[in-house]
Amino acid sequence: MIADRAENAGQALWFGDNLMTVRVAAGSGDDDISIVECRMPRDGSTPLHVELSGDEIVHVIEGTLRFRVDGNYFFCHSGQTVVAPKGLPHTFRIEPGEGGTCLVVTQGDEFERMVREMCLPASAGHPVRTERAPQAGQDFFDGPATSRFQVVGAPLP
Repeated sequence: MIADRAENAGQALWFGDNLMTVRVAAGSGDDDISIVECRMPRDGSTPLHVELSGDEIVHVIEGTLRFRVDGNYFFCHSGQTVVAPKGLPHTFRIEPGEGGTCLVVTQGDEFERMVREMCLPASAGHPVRTERAPQAGQDFFDGPATSRFQVVGAPLP
């Protein structure tokens, strides 16, 4: 990895109750591959969404995630990896337990940019909420739509 192209790699950010760490910034290499580590509380879920630019790869480090990919439901456990192919709607939910950690691998900088724009630096400590925190990931895609992903449905119940 070339040092001047790895700017901001390792930056930890709070998105609601999710701790997001950019492990590899999209600008680090010629293929614009981004790797973001997501530490999420139990019962967190992403909205049903579609990646339009490439596949989304989710590798589960710890915990159990229930996935829906193109209408198919299945569980993924620590050490397993799921590929959500480009153009197919997908979502996941952290199953009961202590929460979960996964790596999200995407091509292009849209996901990483969205994370950076919608999050608070972890160095500021955990954000204090005066109201009930939204379900982890619920408002993750509420920002402006991009040409590379679209929200097409609600999170998994």
